[in-house]
Amino acid sequence: MKPLPIAAAAFAVASPAMADIDPLVSPVELAEMLDTEPPLVIDIRPPKAPEDEASRTGYASGHIPLAVNAPYGRFRGPEDNPGQVPDDEALTELLRELGVTGDRPIVVAHQGRDATDFGAAARVYWTLKSSGLGELAILNGGVDAWTAAGFELSTEQPRPEPSAITVSLSDEWRATAEDVQAVIGGARDGLLLDARPESFWAGDASHPAAARPGTLPQSEYFEHANWFGSGPAIVDAEAARRLADGRGLGEADRIVSFCNTGHWAATNWFALSELAGLDDVTLYPASMVGWSNAGHEMANVPGPLRTLWSQVRNVF
Repeated sequence: MKPLPIAAAAFAVASPAMADIDPLVSPVELAEMLDTEPPLVIDIRPPKAPEDEASRTGYASGHIPLAVNAPYGRFRGPEDNPGQVPDDEALTELLRELGVTGDRPIVVAHQGRDATDFGAAARVYWTLKSSGLGELAILNGGVDAWTAAGFELSTEQPRPEPSAITVSLSDEWRATAEDVQAVIGGARDGLLLDARPESFWAGDASHPAAARPGTLPQSEYFEHANWFGSGPAIVDAEAARRLADGRGLGEADRIVSFCNTGHWAATNWFALSELAGLDDVTLYPASMVGWSNAGHEMANVPGPLRTLWSQVRNVF
């Protein structure tokens, strides 16, 4: 079988053959790292908590010591197409501002409230890896797990020294609409894996920015929340392999992970690629919002009345 076309990577930073840190780090492991050779911790929460939220969920109200702030939205597209990836110039500017270099490990910190929260960290991890950065990890359980483990938060906001890094986003872990169409049309083999809950896959629910409900033709679904137990911490590598094998995902020659905007899909990508260790797992960033708005063929599209009811329900 011929694999889906992959554009040549154009990395401006050296990607190590093997990362020195695991894709997941616990609060204890991160605390030990901060005491020895501190990684760059990127806190992707908003600077301040929403006005209607009294809890300390904003970066300014307390964060992991030495962490720098880069809200999740800076790694995403506009409101009408959130799954869009930033262009090389914008991404280079952001990483320079954060002091990112090619030789310092990076740990992505999120709030850690639920499985959806983890998806933000997974999407940022995917973006950083696609930028050629090899030593990456996500803080499992996020800032909530850090405080639950008894570690203190800081309100001091470090000023990172700007770097001179230049990056160009690789296509190695990214699927385009053309790649998806090649699978649908039979030109390439591949499994189109919907990370959304069954209601989205079945066309009973949709994202507000999507043109219509439904899913990609020939797709299967494996909800992103399946990778989590009773809390916001994702399963370890061994459990991820068991889950993948249990669904026969390891038998697929190539997996294209998608959702509404490449958020939940990033969790499926992370679990399958970085934890379960499957080869040829890609993320379709634009996902169903981009696909539906482009007018492409879809499956499980409901009739007009059912579509109207779905839209009304999503508003309220």
